[in-house]
Amino acid sequence: MSGNRELLSTTLAKAVSEDRAALIAYLPGGFPTVDGGIAAVKAAVAGGADVVEVGLPHSDPVLDGPVIQTADDIALRGGVRIADIMRTVREAHEATGAPILVMTYWNPIDRYGVERFTAELAEAGGAGCILPDLPVQESALWREHAEKHALATVFVVAPSSKDARLAEITGAGSGFVYAASLMGVTGTRESVGEQAQELVRRTRATSELPVCVGIGVSTREHARQVAGFADGVIVGSAFVKRMLDAPDEAAGLEAVRALAAELAEGVRKR
Repeated sequence: MSGNRELLSTTLAKAVSEDRAALIAYLPGGFPTVDGGIAAVKAAVAGGADVVEVGLPHSDPVLDGPVIQTADDIALRGGVRIADIMRTVREAHEATGAPILVMTYWNPIDRYGVERFTAELAEAGGAGCILPDLPVQESALWREHAEKHALATVFVVAPSSKDARLAEITGAGSGFVYAASLMGVTGTRESVGEQAQELVRRTRATSELPVCVGIGVSTREHARQVAGFADGVIVGSAFVKRMLDAPDEAAGLEAVRALAAELAEGVRKR
């Protein structure tokens, strides 16, 4: 069975045709429970998210700040497994029709088996993977199987990336390019700096792939600013924090839906 890479591309293109940026939400799988995580994805799409990244919780999340680390710890202590992530992708996609990606570090895939992981992700209706710690020069095996199963391979670029390195990364990727707005781990910030806009400009010079910006985006105003120069706005920690701060799961789901609606308004008023 083929994955939904094409659905991801058409969804991002549709946002462009509507003269806006796409809203991409990140939510950890298995948080606060597997069922609760699935419900959170549905809530984000109901609020206005175009695309959702489901995080595969990891014990050493080097790119993630304390908010997502806390959620990952809750999910891992709850016993979340890769099978639960596949179930999350399947049920969320079937319920919403939205493209669902998995964001994961390389080690869990390597241990699980690349062929097994890509085949199961495609069968679940996944659109692809974001792989923040997989070096492009070591990605041939992954890309071979991702291509076989019509899955997008999304790499991360950073403000420190030189132009030649950007070209190497974007040339190997598909779906979109994840542009980290600043150096450091995920988390909310007071503002999204000018270096994010410069990174988008330099990345676009190397590729026709959409460029979506994440890390530090947490408010409607941030979304509006980033939507002014990027093809997509990626928000993660702000969603997770609202769930962590909620008094119960129902309130957390409503908080996710409400934040998605605020951010969706932001990306439409760039």
